Amino acid sequence: MRRAASSPGLSRRAFLKTGAAVGGGLVVGFFIPAGMRRFAFAEGAPAKPPALPAANAFLRIGSDESVTVLLAHSEMGQGIWTTLPMLVNEELDADWSRFRVEHAPAAATYHHTVFPVQMTGGSTTTWSELDRYRQVGAVTRALLIAAAAERWGVAPGECRTANGYVLWDGGARGKASYGSLAAAAAKLPQPASVPLKPPGDWKVIGKPTRRLDTPEKITGRAVFGIDVRLPGMLTAVVAHPPTFGGKVKRFDPAAARAVPGVRAVFEVPSGVAVAAEHFWAAKCGRDALQIDWDPGPHAGLDTGELVESFRRQAQSPGVVAATAGDVERALAAAPLTAEYSVPFLAHAPMEPLNCTVRRAAGSCEVWTGTQFQTGDQQRVAKILGLPPEQVEIHTTFLGGGFGRRANIASDFASEAAHVAKGLDRPVKVVWTRDDDIRGGYYRPLAVHRLEAALDPAAGAPHAWRQRIVTPSILAGSPFAAMIKDGIDPTCVEGASDSPYVKGIPNHRVELHAVETGVPVLWWRSVGNSHTAFVVESFVDELAHAAKRDPLEFRRALLVKSPRVWQVLELAAARAGWGSPVPPGRGRGLAVHESFGSIVAYVAEVAVEEGQIRVHRVTAAIDCGICVNPLGVRAQVESGLAFGLGAALHSELTMKEGRVVESNFHDYRILRFHEMPRVDVHIVGSRERAGGVGEPGTPPIAPAVANAVFALTGQRLRRLPLRLA
Repeated sequence: MRRAASSPGLSRRAFLKTGAAVGGGLVVGFFIPAGMRRFAFAEGAPAKPPALPAANAFLRIGSDESVTVLLAHSEMGQGIWTTLPMLVNEELDADWSRFRVEHAPAAATYHHTVFPVQMTGGSTTTWSELDRYRQVGAVTRALLIAAAAERWGVAPGECRTANGYVLWDGGARGKASYGSLAAAAAKLPQPASVPLKPPGDWKVIGKPTRRLDTPEKITGRAVFGIDVRLPGMLTAVVAHPPTFGGKVKRFDPAAARAVPGVRAVFEVPSGVAVAAEHFWAAKCGRDALQIDWDPGPHAGLDTGELVESFRRQAQSPGVVAATAGDVERALAAAPLTAEYSVPFLAHAPMEPLNCTVRRAAGSCEVWTGTQFQTGDQQRVAKILGLPPEQVEIHTTFLGGGFGRRANIASDFASEAAHVAKGLDRPVKVVWTRDDDIRGGYYRPLAVHRLEAALDPAAGAPHAWRQRIVTPSILAGSPFAAMIKDGIDPTCVEGASDSPYVKGIPNHRVELHAVETGVPVLWWRSVGNSHTAFVVESFVDELAHAAKRDPLEFRRALLVKSPRVWQVLELAAARAGWGSPVPPGRGRGLAVHESFGSIVAYVAEVAVEEGQIRVHRVTAAIDCGICVNPLGVRAQVESGLAFGLGAALHSELTMKEGRVVESNFHDYRILRFHEMPRVDVHIVGSRERAGGVGEPGTPPIAPAVANAVFALTGQRLRRLPLRLA
């Protein structure tokens, strides 16, 4: 289904340059306009796309009847390997069993529709490509019909298509396969525009469809970065400083070189590299190294002290992210107050970070599972002194990303380039899980201080103030221009735009963006991963303070957000909210909107042997247009599991400048036996499509925390959730 990484053949760069038919087939490009704003989900559908001549992604129909879709985005488990071809086939009407998929090369042609880089993140892929991939299917179908009509000497309007064939008179007088027409269709002029099917005529979109990448993955044929093998390749690991900002002072390579299989030991900007014939020799060589480290400026880093400093900052005003009314006056009389905190978190993808580099005279090839092709290409080119277009990126399947493989600094790819620079053979650089957990990039630590006042007559909040203290992800990054008036939107999203907060007449959300020396990065759902926990938990506190049912209390706050209320109401109804709870269990609910989609959970929990156990979660999601219901359900379950592991277990702590945790034995994630029963209900919607990969993560922590309160009376305001 996919060409092996090291096999010969026409390179993707050469294919792009030819812009022509391959193997007698048809190649169609389509244009994706720039300028769509990432956060403009509420602004309605995008404008009608322009004419088609600028190639942005390609569809190939071969004479062997194969239909190959090139993806400008990375498949990391979220399902776009299937979803985007479904969009093509909604208009193309091809034989689904003939579809093949490839990752596109790194090129400006494949830049994201919003940002001037090629990337996958922010749950943007499907909604940003919804019209474009349908458009390429429609253009291709029109060309195939035109070729068939010319062959038969009839008007195109007399022809129709079905399952990879063009038919004349239902096939009685003419029937031609797409593969047999592809060469002729490639010679025809491309239409300037094509009509797309109205939603009422959709047959593919909305149909539960099994994933195209599943057969390769269950048989082991799928190529992940860790699977890449090249002739003569070495494997390298790098000894990194044990503290952030640390550097090599001196090292003795002799013991490492004495390990059988070790071929080279040398310093690189990120530490000391050990390259060997295989991974185990490289790791043993690294373990044998004698290195003296300069601990750098953060040798005294301690997370306990950081939390205390954050708490102190939360007592004073910050930069205002959202405000309305007279908050000070409204809070003057005995406000309700609470403080919430969340820890640093690692991404911990199941496939360890890795990158393979093969240099040649004046060029370079890179194989890696990346969410950020442009960043990797540019940094590797700079390190090796090459023009970016001479660095070819082969995107493999990603064994989990969660934002870690969309690294702003392209750290693992940059490191691989530096290691390759010191060798005359191809090299794969591998980070162990310990390397990543102890020296990677993290979801930021955050402390929230909240104050609210209830209107005694209405039993609803009439004042809300929230102060957030957390590091900025965007500061100093290529995306720093997104910071406006001192506000990093990734720090306050889910709070400053919360429908609850916006509905309170007197409200203010403030931010203290702090620098800690700890590298931070987007982590699945980014700022929503902590703001949802805080906002939904505090709203629950206010409901109980007002002596009102938590669901009904939220109904009043969501009067101006009927779509959010509809999702919450659906989850509550399917969970049996208001009916008796089984003995020894409690129910809690939460709803959160992020990345253009709304997810609500009702969690049913128990306390067993002193530990929180989540038995059942009822989920509802409104993601707008739902392309593949099977994929949506899988992503809700996936996001829930990811968030539940963080809610119950995950935490990074630092002492004397070093990360204490190192692997899954002490950096806990959810285990199989802890996964609750999950029932997912999808709201039928024709609203603009939203994201699905991330919105399932934010609401699970508050739903569980609120259920624990309902069961035990303990209000847990810190993650991970631990009973007193």
